[in-house]
Amino acid sequence: MAGVLEGKVVAVTGAGRGIGREIALLCAREGAAVVVNDPGVAQGGDGSDEGPAQTTVNDIVAAGGRAWANLASVADPMGATSIVEDAVQRFGRIDAVVNNAGILRDTIWHKMSYEDWTSVIDVNLTGAFNVSKAATPYFREQSSGSFIHFTSTSGLIGNLGQANYSAAKLGLVAMSQSIALDMARWGVRSNCIAPFAWSRMTASIPAETPEQKQRVERMKTMSADKIAPLVAYLASDLSQDVTNQVFSVRKNEIVLFSKPRPVRSMVKLEGWTPSAIAEELIPAFKPAFARADEVSAHVFPYDPV
Repeated sequence: MAGVLEGKVVAVTGAGRGIGREIALLCAREGAAVVVNDPGVAQGGDGSDEGPAQTTVNDIVAAGGRAWANLASVADPMGATSIVEDAVQRFGRIDAVVNNAGILRDTIWHKMSYEDWTSVIDVNLTGAFNVSKAATPYFREQSSGSFIHFTSTSGLIGNLGQANYSAAKLGLVAMSQSIALDMARWGVRSNCIAPFAWSRMTASIPAETPEQKQRVERMKTMSADKIAPLVAYLASDLSQDVTNQVFSVRKNEIVLFSKPRPVRSMVKLEGWTPSAIAEELIPAFKPAFARADEVSAHVFPYDPV
């Protein structure tokens, strides 16, 4: 029986390890030719190693699939373009782009350097822009295509020591929304996924307090392969009416996130003063406030299923 991606060509960034590798493997099993992009950098973005990308390609080919390794950095516009061009030149087309590549440079906000900020933004946000921009002319010409961007609950909810990463990941949601609106006339889709999975990216989560240790143990039960089926679905024609959404995968649970929407409103016809805000508006709004120290563990306090 043919897979849901038979005849499709998918480019997956950061596909040498972890979540990206599992996505590439499943897309290939579902019939897609896959461009496996990964420069093989360390978690912080340093160095290079062709091994991870080529290993994923070798495993796909050994299983009877089609794949090509691309070692470019998504942060470089020319490198990002080469990912899409490899897909078109090697396999004849491009049908889906999976913006999974990411790096971390975690540090508490007041100690974050300009380089820590820009390097994470360049890969996690600008890199997704670069690859998506390169694919867009092909998607327009063929009146089809799917962008799948990897966001994070670090952006959707918040996390300690990740101002750079959180900003990039929430920025991806905004970018995806604009792409979905701009490209709807050509039948092109754009969606986001916030994954819960144990990988070298999540291995940096602090595990010092009992609460943090419990959170890490939960993460370890969530394997990267659980993320891949939703990606394959969104890359396939089965999802042709699904766009401008934010999903999350937590082991065997798939979650749909809401977009920011008004939750409370109060009108004062004579206008507001600072004192009136303090005495009237804030007490009325306070029951609907998000907790000041909220992280994903507060939103998902139960064990993964």
